[in-house]
Amino acid sequence: MRLQRKRISTTALALAITATATAAGSFRVTIQVDAAKPKGELKPIWRFFGADEPNYAYMKNGKKLLAELGELHPKQVYFRAHNLLTSGDGTPALKWGSTGVYGEDANGNPVYNWTILDRIFDTYLERGVRPYVEIGFMPKDLSIKPEPYQHQWTPRARYEEIYTGWAYPPKDYRKWAELVFQWTRHCVEKYGRAEVETWYWEVWNEANIGYWRGSPEGFRELHDYATDAVRRALTTAKVGGADTAGSGGRFTREFIEHCLRGTNYATGKVGTPLDFISFHAKGAPVTTNGHVRMGIANQLRAIDDGFRIVASYPELKGTPVVIGECDPEGCAACQGPSLAYRNGTMYSSYTAASFARIPELAERHGVNIEGALTWAFEFEDQPYFAGFRSLASNGIDKPVLNVFRMFSKMSGRRLAVESDGAVPLEEILRSGIRSNPDVFALASLDRNKLCVMAWHYHDDDVPGPEAEVQLTLSNLPLASAGAKLQHFRIDEEHSNAFTAWRRMASPQQPTAAQIAQLEKAGQLATLGAPETVRLENGQTVLKFKLPRQAVSLLQLVW
Repeated sequence: MRLQRKRISTTALALAITATATAAGSFRVTIQVDAAKPKGELKPIWRFFGADEPNYAYMKNGKKLLAELGELHPKQVYFRAHNLLTSGDGTPALKWGSTGVYGEDANGNPVYNWTILDRIFDTYLERGVRPYVEIGFMPKDLSIKPEPYQHQWTPRARYEEIYTGWAYPPKDYRKWAELVFQWTRHCVEKYGRAEVETWYWEVWNEANIGYWRGSPEGFRELHDYATDAVRRALTTAKVGGADTAGSGGRFTREFIEHCLRGTNYATGKVGTPLDFISFHAKGAPVTTNGHVRMGIANQLRAIDDGFRIVASYPELKGTPVVIGECDPEGCAACQGPSLAYRNGTMYSSYTAASFARIPELAERHGVNIEGALTWAFEFEDQPYFAGFRSLASNGIDKPVLNVFRMFSKMSGRRLAVESDGAVPLEEILRSGIRSNPDVFALASLDRNKLCVMAWHYHDDDVPGPEAEVQLTLSNLPLASAGAKLQHFRIDEEHSNAFTAWRRMASPQQPTAAQIAQLEKAGQLATLGAPETVRLENGQTVLKFKLPRQAVSLLQLVW
């Protein structure tokens, strides 16, 4: 009861502070960026994306979106897809895809068909995107339980209905290995050794839950045979895993122990190559009092746990870590009231606030974070802004895609940032962002370019006062000069095709002119024209208003 009284008191204090601030309709925040305090390289961890449905990649809007992703960081953007080995004719559906890569003749001999797989990877590579290869799922002719095979899942069905014949172990692990070997060899022959060496290869998806209908030991056997097959075809291939649901806990520890010290099922030798470690992290939004409340704490806690597991193995010091799915919740194709955040600025501000905390968590644990993969792409032939977790809707970019456009403009060294409007990381891990909002920033310096991404985020998707930000930039590497300032913004009025669509009365059959307007509204927009600011003794002060759920990128070039 005493703890409850304390929590009420804290909330009341927060409300009192907010009430004081809203008397003027806003509250003041001071952010300081010190260019003389670098905190290491600002890695482009954001450049990984993925989806359940691989066949969307080569369809009209899939190709368009892949091209936009590739433009963010050509040949450094990676895409991970489920169902690359799933049997079928390539017809997509929600949470389904297929390539028909494997079959057997009447005598049980393998028959390989690379046509659809090649089309998928060709589409990636032609647009500056590289594969993060997920080796799965089980072809029908290899599955120990082939029927039923293709599910008929819809957003109204139970999630568990997706787990059909593709989720089962192979009837013959050597045939499984030969499939992976032939596939890898084919990729090397088609795309070249140097290209395929840049790819990531991992086995399956979330084998610690229903995606794998075998035992943990069976998964390790599956993994060993596949990894050995990849390495036999390309000794320098980059292999890892296990892309677990969440940090994986005991499952991940047993997987790592096996890779480091266990007997390899395929080779009989000690150990399995582990060039990178991967696990997943998801938030947990809910509805409360008629609005969505995000669960950023759940996602960051999963990342914290995963990093803690990796850090507990000295042998993995320096091994790259990829958060193979890193999202506000766990089902891109699902729909419902708690997922109503996805079209607008809640998704974009959440992404900025959560991704920016990942380097800090990695630093705490001393792990080598390499990537955080956004499991969101696009869904063909669906209504406009239908509520799926996606980066675009029918070729119209959502606000969240513009956060990645902002990230792509940042490079060099990460700088120290202080904000009196930031919510401490420990508080976020403990209880999320539930009282005062989080007004904070990520900053970088690359030679003559300084970037500051600032956001105004709160877990509750409700209106709130705007922040009056005073941003002080100090110790810039030049004494006194003029610098060009560009201010990019995502909010209700900028970089936001969803609000533009709603102003059109939400047309489901927009005209060509309306589509052109929406495409333009979906691009990253500036807040006013570029201007010149004066630096005095390596310092300048910038002032701007930052509405709730807004994200700003201030780029200073001299």
